[in-house]
Amino acid sequence: MGKFFEAVTNIFRIPDLRNRVLFTLAMLAIYRLGAHIPTPGIDANRLEQFFQQAQGTLFGFMDLFSGGMFRRLTIFALGIMPYITSSIILQLLTVVVPTLEKLSKEGELGRRKITQWTRYLTVALALFQSAAIATLLQSAGQGQMGGGFVINPGLGFTLMTIITLTTGTAFIMWLGEQITERGIGNGMSLIIFTGIVIGLPTAMREIYNNVVIGQWSALHVLIILAVMIAVIGMVVLVERGERRIPIQYAKRVVGRRMMGGQSTYMPLKVNAGGVIPVIFAQSLLTFPQSALQIDWVRKNAFFSGLLTAIGQTQPLYFILYTALIVFFCFFYVSIIFNPNEAADNMRKHGGFIPGIRPGPNTAAFMNRILTRITVVGGLYLAVLSLLPEIMIAGIKLQRLPLVGNFIDSTFPRWLLDGLGVNFYFGGTSLLIVVGVAMDTVNQIEAQLIMRHYEGFTPRAGRIRGRRSSG
Repeated sequence: MGKFFEAVTNIFRIPDLRNRVLFTLAMLAIYRLGAHIPTPGIDANRLEQFFQQAQGTLFGFMDLFSGGMFRRLTIFALGIMPYITSSIILQLLTVVVPTLEKLSKEGELGRRKITQWTRYLTVALALFQSAAIATLLQSAGQGQMGGGFVINPGLGFTLMTIITLTTGTAFIMWLGEQITERGIGNGMSLIIFTGIVIGLPTAMREIYNNVVIGQWSALHVLIILAVMIAVIGMVVLVERGERRIPIQYAKRVVGRRMMGGQSTYMPLKVNAGGVIPVIFAQSLLTFPQSALQIDWVRKNAFFSGLLTAIGQTQPLYFILYTALIVFFCFFYVSIIFNPNEAADNMRKHGGFIPGIRPGPNTAAFMNRILTRITVVGGLYLAVLSLLPEIMIAGIKLQRLPLVGNFIDSTFPRWLLDGLGVNFYFGGTSLLIVVGVAMDTVNQIEAQLIMRHYEGFTPRAGRIRGRRSSG
């Protein structure tokens, strides 16, 4: 702990690093200020009541990434989701569109061009989403969704909502880019991080209230805290985990110099896709629950029964969720890493894996390893994402046909009905919080080591500079 406080003190001893940290905190404070500025013309109380009933739908998913601002429909209600969606779309198109693939290989110039297109697509998506939100809020006036969200519906409200929400998204995108360029850490990730951790005081207050009123015992709280610490430890372990493939470079003569002969390794991360597979899977599974908000779907026996069967806490939902996460893990890894291309580049530079013949055999070896660790990474993401839902509401296994009565009478109630525990920072939130925290700490540590200070971790050590003889 003393090393940690010493590292924090060292941050403020370095003027450049201190300015970067303070600039980042100032930008995040501006972002949080926007969380309290409502969009004009909205009845916030009725909208809050609707979101309390919309957990598990697309609305609840968007509210997660906006840090709770979507449920209050503030000027930053769309949050960073349009930018994330645009980035993912362009990343996927890079594999399909030759022009984008060529740009991605042109270094800094190509990256800037793709970033510019991402901004344009972000604004376009924000325009579309804000128009859809304005239309939905007005059409819900006489529906079953709570009604009366808009005080004065009409064209004026629609235009005002489009301008407000789109401008808010563009401003958030600018804030994130400024943090990345002039602050510390990844700006977009830190914005999402801030929106999630802002709920920590509320979580602590709720735990305290449950203890005070006697609903939870001290043992209950200790078990919950132990599970949370264990899960966070598992996340840190897996996120740092990688499979290192040894690579040997053959010696070769270039001019009059002997080159090569070095040993290195190729690191393959266990969770190469990060949180993206979870986002994709969760996005797809929120559409059925969102469709149940529509009157004619809810009244249709076939569609209502089908969508209810894949609702949260249902066995089919857990199966589909796990399958989708594993599928998107493979899908995303296949985009960011090509074993054939990696093997070909290795062969061109005189590299080989000891015991494996260069070329197709090397590609097959890397593909086999990648398949194994991707399965492990996908199952890890599935367990991490489903654990909070099991703790909150359980798995309704008693609703399975034929064996439902047997399960209901023999299985423990905590598994079937849940513990009623709000497992804060579970699933997607926990991955984002831990991942962003680790990345930011690593960047600060790199800055400290570069200036010959000790970092946060013991392995960082101290790098001694060479003294000048003059």
